[in-house]
Amino acid sequence: MPPEITLYTKGYCPHCKAARALLAAKGVRFVNHDIDITPARRREMIARAGGRTTVPQIFIADFHVGGNSDLTALNTSGTLDALLKNKQTA
Repeated sequence: MPPEITLYTKGYCPHCKAARALLAAKGVRFVNHDIDITPARRREMIARAGGRTTVPQIFIADFHVGGNSDLTALNTSGTLDALLKNKQTA
C-alpha cells in the first residue's frame, strides 16, 4: 500500500503548484489541504512541521519532507523515488 502523502498549500502559491505538479508527474496520489480554505489545517500544519509557517509543507507518511525546494532536491538526487518505495513497504 502506498504511503499517504500530505501537502499543506495555498491556492495562489507557485511553489505549491510546482510541488503538486511534481508529485502528479510521479503518478502518486496525495491529499492537498488548502490552509486558506480550512484555517484549522494551518494550525495542524504548523504543529506537524515543527513550527514552520511557510507553504508548501510536504509529508510522506510521517516523514516531513519540508517545502518545494526540499522535494525538488530529493527528486534530483534520486532519493524521492527511494523514499516513496521504502515507505510503500513500511
